[in-house]
Amino acid sequence: MTNTVGFGSARMRVIIFAGVTVLHIALILLVAFNFETIVKQPEPVAGVMKLVDLREEIPPPPPEEPPVPQTTTQEPIAENVIETEEEPPPVTAPVSAPVVQEYVVQEEVEYLQQYMITQVPVFPENEIRRNTIHPPIAQRSNIEGTVYLALFIDSEGNIREIRILRENPSGYGFGEAAVNAFRGVRAKPAEANGVPVAVQYRYNINFTLR
Repeated sequence: MTNTVGFGSARMRVIIFAGVTVLHIALILLVAFNFETIVKQPEPVAGVMKLVDLREEIPPPPPEEPPVPQTTTQEPIAENVIETEEEPPPVTAPVSAPVVQEYVVQEEVEYLQQYMITQVPVFPENEIRRNTIHPPIAQRSNIEGTVYLALFIDSEGNIREIRILRENPSGYGFGEAAVNAFRGVRAKPAEANGVPVAVQYRYNINFTLR
């Protein structure tokens, strides 16, 4: 009976040992499988590419502006056309008359000296006296004066030029007043041997206070 119990115990140990061994082997295989799964690099996941329509990325061109209609002004065309057998007269351009340029040649007058005449010019003394105005500045200062003039008289008695030879005293306007006294005055021309001549004649005007 003791042998039977011992044999049963030994058999039990063998079974347990076998079971443990199988369990270890299964555990080792399980661990090895899991390790291979962990170590194995994951395959790259293919990315999802979205095809974008080019029309969505590129903005459409702006609409073209309609062309501005060009307005041209045309003369109205006559609806009724009148036919005639007569030919229109030829058109002739007016011929302008030739332009004649006129040149005014000033006559050079040769004035004789006073000693070369036989008859002195005669002046309208009353008119000259009326035109002789005492300068106001000299009149207020109670100043009298004398002006010596050179008169250039042509053969018709016209006084063409007046020169102030001297005025005494100066600075009071006697010279200008003397020239103004001969404005518009015409004299009887001087003569040389009975012929009217142009002469340079000296004439004095005295400014006195009454």
